[in-house]
Amino acid sequence: MKIVFMGTPSFALPTLEMLHQRFGVSLVVTQPDKVVGRKKIITKSPVKEFAIKHGIDVFQPLKLSKDYERIIKLKPDLIVTAAYGQMIPTVVLDLATSINVHGSILPKYRGGAPVQYAIKNGDKTTGVTIMYMAPKMDSGDIIDCEEVEILETDTTDSLMRRLSIVGRDLLDRTILSIINQTNNRIPQDETQVTFAYTIKPEEEFLDFTKTTKEVMNHLRSLLDEPGGSIFVNNTRIKVYEIEKSDIISSRNPGEVVKVTKQFLVKTIDGVVRLKKIKPEGKKLMNDTDFLNGQKIICEGDIIK
Repeated sequence: MKIVFMGTPSFALPTLEMLHQRFGVSLVVTQPDKVVGRKKIITKSPVKEFAIKHGIDVFQPLKLSKDYERIIKLKPDLIVTAAYGQMIPTVVLDLATSINVHGSILPKYRGGAPVQYAIKNGDKTTGVTIMYMAPKMDSGDIIDCEEVEILETDTTDSLMRRLSIVGRDLLDRTILSIINQTNNRIPQDETQVTFAYTIKPEEEFLDFTKTTKEVMNHLRSLLDEPGGSIFVNNTRIKVYEIEKSDIISSRNPGEVVKVTKQFLVKTIDGVVRLKKIKPEGKKLMNDTDFLNGQKIICEGDIIK
């Protein structure tokens, strides 16, 4: 059986490994290498690293919608996707049975950032859905799904690691029924559809006019990377850890409460400490080290 696997981040690795061990994978399709950091280091995706290590052919089209002949020539029997990162054209989907491992309980959170949205919105649970691929984004019939609890300590990275294992095991249990076409096909309820589009850079900015809980959920949804962002006095600061403070303040939401030893900011219902930050052009540090001698921020300044 010829299997084409399409995926890019670490979330896809457990599923790829399972498929390769059970059946062998003929071709891995993943996003092009990225240039990362100020040193502009060319970085392979985790899926590509796995494929190279295990001698699997790799295909990295810039735009799959225009470059898919290599997949057609392979004549696959099964196409499996997991967080690939591009829309897959109908001509490819029609080549073989095409399924997707998606990080939410569909039809909730169709799109490229379901885990981020679930954490940001304060959801108590999320999950993984195995579904048939369809031309419309994440709209295909559901094969099976499994619910997962979202912990108070979860970040996007930690939750995705757990979901990746759940997705692997769920597909492992259902794949023979998919191949033999004895599985269920459950149409999605279009009246319940919500979307989780890929996070834009402007959506990384924390809004302190919201509740403490909402601010902390938003940051957790942006970790481990890219982290949250704030602007204060025309200086951008990345935020990587926030904790609730017991200090009571009468300042307006979004105003700096304190900049001696602790970086405290008022929210709509309390005060938070920006505990780990990365000022523009500097390394990651705790707030106490940053505030020692800094002249950028004063009490009463407004966070934007």
